[in-house]
Amino acid sequence: MNAEDSLFVGGGGEGQSEAQRLLLRYGNRHGLIAGATGTGKTVTLQILAEGFSAAGVPVFLSDVKGDLAGLARAGDPAGKLHAAFAARAATIGMTLDYAAFPVTFWDLFGAQGHPIRTTLAEMGPLLFARLLELTEPQEGALAVAFRLAEEEGLPLLDLKDLQAMLVFVAENAAAVSARYGLVAAASIGAIQRRLLVLETQGGAELFGEPALDLADLMRTDAEGRGRINILAADRLMAAPRLYATFLLWLLSELFETLPEVGDPDRPKLVFFFNEAHLLFDDAPKALLDKVEQVARLIRSKGVGIYFITQQPGDVPDDILAQLGNRVQHALRAFTARDQKELRLAAQTYRDNPRFPTEETIRALGIGEAVTSFLEANGIPGMVERTLIRPPSSHLGPIAVAERAALVAASPLAGKYETRLERDSAFERLQARAAEARPEAVEEREFKTGRRFGGEEARAERPRPSRSDSVGEAFAKSFARQLGSRTGQALVRGVLGSLFKRR
Repeated sequence: MNAEDSLFVGGGGEGQSEAQRLLLRYGNRHGLIAGATGTGKTVTLQILAEGFSAAGVPVFLSDVKGDLAGLARAGDPAGKLHAAFAARAATIGMTLDYAAFPVTFWDLFGAQGHPIRTTLAEMGPLLFARLLELTEPQEGALAVAFRLAEEEGLPLLDLKDLQAMLVFVAENAAAVSARYGLVAAASIGAIQRRLLVLETQGGAELFGEPALDLADLMRTDAEGRGRINILAADRLMAAPRLYATFLLWLLSELFETLPEVGDPDRPKLVFFFNEAHLLFDDAPKALLDKVEQVARLIRSKGVGIYFITQQPGDVPDDILAQLGNRVQHALRAFTARDQKELRLAAQTYRDNPRFPTEETIRALGIGEAVTSFLEANGIPGMVERTLIRPPSSHLGPIAVAERAALVAASPLAGKYETRLERDSAFERLQARAAEARPEAVEEREFKTGRRFGGEEARAERPRPSRSDSVGEAFAKSFARQLGSRTGQALVRGVLGSLFKRR
C-alpha cells in the first residue's frame, strides 16, 4: 500500500506500530467516527478531510462548533500545540508539514458563508413534513397542496408560496376534497402554525432561489485538490430538525442527480454527517428505510458518507452494518447503559489477539482510537490501537475578518448572495384572485343599484346567487378545471418518493 492510493490516519499506538491507512478505492464504502465528548472526533474528521482534499476529492462537512474553519489556514510552527504535534509525528513516523486547504464556506443564514438554498418543490412533501413534525393527516394535507401546485402550474419555491397555496386549498376545500379526499381545515391550520414556528427559527432562509448547484460542491482548486465545503452549523444546531432535514435533503439530491460510476479509484465526493444521531432521532420507519437505501446505493455514485456521533448505537444497525471504515475513540462506562454500549461497540470490530477490544476502548486517551479500515477485496481490517496523526492545518476557529476575506475571494462569490424573486405560486394565485374580483364588483353594483339604472332595473335583473362571491366563483372555476382532466389519474402517488423532484 502506497501513499498515493491511501490516506494516512495514524499509527504507533500501544501494541502495534504499523501505519493505519484508509484505501481511497474504498473511501466510498462509508465510515464511522465515534467517541465520547472531548476524545478527539473533531480532529479525526479534520485529518480525514485534509487527506481526501489532498487526494483531489471534494468534501462536504458541517462545522458544529466553528472549530473546522481552521482547515483554511496552515498550522503554526510557533503555536502552543506544535511541540505535542511534533512529538506525536515522530512517534508514528510522520513528517509534519503544515498546510492550508482550499475551503468554501456555506451558511443557511448567509452570515458566515455563501447562502445555501433549495426550493420547496425540490425538497418534496415527505421531507418537509418531517421538518414540520406533522401528523399523518397533516402530512396528507401537505401532500395534496404539493400535488395541486404541480398540476396547476404553481411553482413552490419559498415559504410564502406554500402559505398562499394552503390558503387556496382552504378556500376551495370542497373542490379539492372532491378530488383528493377530505382536506380538513384543522390540518391546514396546523400546517400554517408550524410554518410560523419554522420562520421564527430562520427556516425561511433555506427556501428560495438561486438554489444550490450540486456541481459547486464538487470543485477542485488549481492544484487539483478537492475543495472542502464547510457548512456553518453553530446557529443551525438551535433547530436540530432543520439541520438534519437539510443534510438528508442534500444526500437525496446527490443520490438522485449523480450518475452511476461503479467502483472508482477514489470517491467523487465525501460527505461527513456531524452529530449524526439527529438524523435518526424520532425518525419514522419509512424515513429510516430511505436513509438505509441511500447509504447502500449512493456509494455506486462515488459518494462516501461518514457519520460522526458519540455512540455507534446512535446509528441504526442496518446502516451501521454498511460502514466499512471505522475510527472509535474512547467511550466511558459510568452506568450500566454505558457498559452495554461499550460492549456492543467492541463487538462490531474484527478481534485482534494482541489486546482485548472492549478494555482498550475504555482506556484510550485523547487523540487515540481503535481503527479498522477495509483491506484488499473489501475485507474489514483487524482492529488496531492507533495514535491519530496531527493535522496539517490550523486546529481551531479563525478570526471573523479572515473568514469574511476567504468568502469574498471564493470562486462562488456573488453567485448566491442575492435572492431571486420570480413568478411563482404566490404571484400567480394573486393574479387569479384579481381575475375573479370583477364578479364580486358586479354583485356589489347590483346590490347597490349602481348598474342598469336603479331599483327597477335591479328588480328585473336576476339576483346573483349568494354562492357567486369571489371565493365561490373561484371554487366553481377551479372545480370545472379539475373535472375536465379526465385523462389524469385520480390519485397518482400523492406522497411520492422521498427522492423524486416535485
